[in-house]
Amino acid sequence: MPNNPPPSSSDPSFSSTRWRILVVIIGAIFMSLMSVSVVNVALPAIQIGLQASLSDLQWVLSGYALTFGVVLVSAGRAGDLMGRGGLFMLGVGIFTVSSIAAGFAPDADWLNIARFAQGVGSGFLNPQGVGMIQQYFKGAERGRAFGLFGTTVGVSVAIGPVLGGLLIQLGGPNLGWRLTFLINVPVGLLTLYLAWRWFPRPLISFAELKKPNGLSSLDPVGALLLGTGVLSVLFPFVESKSSPYIWLLIPLGLLLFYLWVKWESWYTRQGYSPMVDLSIFSITSYRNGSLIMTLYFLGMTSVWVLIPIYMQQGIGFTAFESGLIGIPSALLSATAAHWAGQRITLYGRKVVIAGLCMAMLGLTFSIAVILLHYYVGISIWWLLLTLGLFGLGQGSTISPNQTLTLAEIPLNYAGSSGAIMQTGQRIGASVGIAVITALVFGLKPHTSWTTAVITGFIAILSIMSLALWMAFKDLQSRRR
Repeated sequence: MPNNPPPSSSDPSFSSTRWRILVVIIGAIFMSLMSVSVVNVALPAIQIGLQASLSDLQWVLSGYALTFGVVLVSAGRAGDLMGRGGLFMLGVGIFTVSSIAAGFAPDADWLNIARFAQGVGSGFLNPQGVGMIQQYFKGAERGRAFGLFGTTVGVSVAIGPVLGGLLIQLGGPNLGWRLTFLINVPVGLLTLYLAWRWFPRPLISFAELKKPNGLSSLDPVGALLLGTGVLSVLFPFVESKSSPYIWLLIPLGLLLFYLWVKWESWYTRQGYSPMVDLSIFSITSYRNGSLIMTLYFLGMTSVWVLIPIYMQQGIGFTAFESGLIGIPSALLSATAAHWAGQRITLYGRKVVIAGLCMAMLGLTFSIAVILLHYYVGISIWWLLLTLGLFGLGQGSTISPNQTLTLAEIPLNYAGSSGAIMQTGQRIGASVGIAVITALVFGLKPHTSWTTAVITGFIAILSIMSLALWMAFKDLQSRRR
């Protein structure tokens, strides 16, 4: 039988095709997020298998986020102009090949280079996925699509640590952690095949770039200023111990952000199409929602770094047992994301506020369990319950907030505006992980793992309270 191309987005039959497009997007997001959650569990095995230093391990965590944040917005704008489908497939291809390179890494340097490449691949595919959901889904269907997106986040986070712990237990410290990267390969190949079959044609179009001043729409100067700014802000948190002077990169990064804003404004006044239309920040829902997510990721991400470290090094559990502790949380997060996605158009910002409150309450109860385990000897497995409440809050926060944040964004900036929001998340996650783990590891030589981890959790609660305050502020502005 002939291999007929997928229908165009203007074709009446596209109403059923868009759900298949969502399946492909979800497959790639599943692969990239599972890889992140696997690494959190695999760090001790990587340290043994490659004789890696603590600095090497920090690069394994942060190097991915570094390159992800640098290319994210530029890739989103390129997708808006050239076609999101083709750049999505390019990102999946880069991620898959770099997963092979990571799986066969002979030393820590090779592994970190592969992680940089994984970050580039993820930076290409993520904004295209968000942009395609914006493009092909409207109204309540968009909320359901983002709900399924959030469900995928929860399931991938659940499967990653358990599967990673199992592979490490079966393969040992030398082979097991390699398999945690190589499992991305079949998922990546299947995603590429389905994308080729189902994505609307053309996958890539240079029509916009061939127009007069078309290449200027890619805004290379703006891309360079923003990318260098992100790199300057994130790099000191990754290499914080190399030299005290490295912190001078942060004011340099802030200066570059300022110059980027000035450049984008000037570029717009000259009649060119900027990489980011700065007028989107005048949209209250977008501005507030982006800030909420940046603050949330600044705190929340570190929970799933500290828990595996505490379970393995503080209590002596295996990687597999450490992975099991997060299953209820991740599954409840997936369930909550699906529920919230169907009701976000009805309840709006109240869903996000309820999610933040549940997450903070779950983390508070988790602190109590760790203390009672240390002083009274109750079972640490009570964390299954308290982290489950945290997961309910997480699922009710991330995807609903994404839907609300992007609801009023023009379609021709869907990719780049979604990428700006994700850049805030990546900066928040990277800075949060670096600062909070530095706090915990700095305390550890002088106190117990229990005290160090609880101090980290209190810092996380403080940050998340700022996100909650911002959500209440946004609710008040919507009422006005």
